[in-house]
Amino acid sequence: MASSRLYLSAKSAAALDTELMSSGGFSLDQLMELAGLSCAQAVYKSHPPETKRNVLIIAGPGNNGGDGLVAARHLKLFGYDPVVYYPKRPNKDIYNRLFTQLSNLKVSFTDDVDMAITETDQILDAVFGFSFQPPIRDPFVHVIRLLEATEKPVTSVDIPSSWNVDSGPPKTGELGAGFMPDVLVSLTAPKPAAKFFKGRHFLGGRFISKEVAERWGFSLPDYPGIEQTVELPADNEKL
Repeated sequence: MASSRLYLSAKSAAALDTELMSSGGFSLDQLMELAGLSCAQAVYKSHPPETKRNVLIIAGPGNNGGDGLVAARHLKLFGYDPVVYYPKRPNKDIYNRLFTQLSNLKVSFTDDVDMAITETDQILDAVFGFSFQPPIRDPFVHVIRLLEATEKPVTSVDIPSSWNVDSGPPKTGELGAGFMPDVLVSLTAPKPAAKFFKGRHFLGGRFISKEVAERWGFSLPDYPGIEQTVELPADNEKL
């Protein structure tokens, strides 16, 4: 499908979310559930539990972290052994309920991210999303350094944490400049930072109508069968 723009800026992404949760009739819970399910499916397609059963979910304090918690629940049900590092848990109903859901499934939480990274097979980066604004504060400074240094495969939710949504990775010498995840799961539509990504790129957003996509100036790929994700070509301009 032809489109005037293939990428959704941070400002446009926030405005589209507002529209979806007003005239679109969606709740935040619904959008988080759809995003988390998409991320879990992308993890399954990239690193199935038969090869990389142990997955560490690093969750930030905002909606990106909530997406990660939803993904952790689905990954548990998909046959993985998820462990969650959630150092800045907000005391809000939506996150408390996600925490309860995971606890009821006997999903483990850890306070030792260093040990968790050594023990895991793969990592789901759900720290910062499209609303991220620097500076990065502890404990996430340490987390970003770990993500830069790890040799374990990393899947990032919507944006690689520490990257600028519109301009991409930090400059050489800045925190996060050396972080390049193996897999990126763009949500709703790719953000401009995806132009700088080198790896397997998935899109999750099978709840957007063609009319909404056209109005916001991005294209929708064809999702196969009942899939919630689709792998995008290396050249995003060929979407």
